[in-house]
Amino acid sequence: MDMIELDGAAGGGQLLRTALSLSLCTGTSFTMTRIRAQRSKPGLMRQHLTAVNAAAKVGNAFVEGAVLGATTLRFMPGPVTAGDYAFATGSAGSAMLVLQTVLPPLWRCDRPSRLRLEGGTHNPLAPSADFLVDTYLPSLRRFGIAATLEVERPGFFPAGGGIAHAVVQPAPTLAQLDFGERGDLQSIEATALLSGLAAGIGTRELETLARALKLPASALHQRQVRPSIGPGNALLLHVRHAQHVEVFTGHGERGLSAEKVAERLAAEARAYLDSPACVGEHLSDQLLLPMALAGGGTFTTAAISDHLSSNARLIEKFLPVEIDWVAAGDGWRVTVAG
Repeated sequence: MDMIELDGAAGGGQLLRTALSLSLCTGTSFTMTRIRAQRSKPGLMRQHLTAVNAAAKVGNAFVEGAVLGATTLRFMPGPVTAGDYAFATGSAGSAMLVLQTVLPPLWRCDRPSRLRLEGGTHNPLAPSADFLVDTYLPSLRRFGIAATLEVERPGFFPAGGGIAHAVVQPAPTLAQLDFGERGDLQSIEATALLSGLAAGIGTRELETLARALKLPASALHQRQVRPSIGPGNALLLHVRHAQHVEVFTGHGERGLSAEKVAERLAAEARAYLDSPACVGEHLSDQLLLPMALAGGGTFTTAAISDHLSSNARLIEKFLPVEIDWVAAGDGWRVTVAG
């Protein structure tokens, strides 16, 4: 069996998750060293370990080094099996990242899979459940991948406790797509999601967003999580164009004012709106994997992030594709070619 040697120092947990997904999709074993070496706490944290164990379970894999803090991991996949699975991070670690790890191998199975996921649903440095529901999964549907996600209970750092349910249908063939144009702007909607916190925090966030982006009162929404497991706050901005929807997420944290949370989110959304790009920064590196599995595709994005470039080089080690990008106006056109 082929064994690929990978250096995990060039990126964070995403490199490991991509390697796990592609190992299961291609049947290729890998050894990754220096996992998250440049992070303040190197090695496997709980959410990474949950992703490793989830991949091992769905793919009947043999694993060496799957312990907290490990900086070297050896992963040898077996046959991927569809079924009913339950995965829990055991903390506020992102359950959404665990889901993204096992989605590709499961959509390649010949029957549906159902997953129960426990942990964080709205985490800093991870895609929010709302991003998956309204941006990531609809983008996958264009490829021919039918997967759904329902949040039973949101979970925030540090308490966690979120519960979500996903269903993944077989996708025997994937379309080659061009995410080049987003079309005309149709709407911008903002939602303040609060758990165990005063409603006034959400009101201040929404008022700041409304001023920054000139949103009407009808576009502002507030949701309280009840019952609350612990304090938490996510500020969500749905930017809907005719051909694409992007969800931007801000996170409240101790010592950061509601106004600052909203100002940061508004600046991120404004940078996207002022660019000609179809795809936002976070979706851009996540589209590479389905495009590579489809054998090709293109998209436009405003910037080439470190996540995108490191993910591209890793994908090329597993699949016979070349991933490149060229400047296009005020942005970039990324091409995946088989």
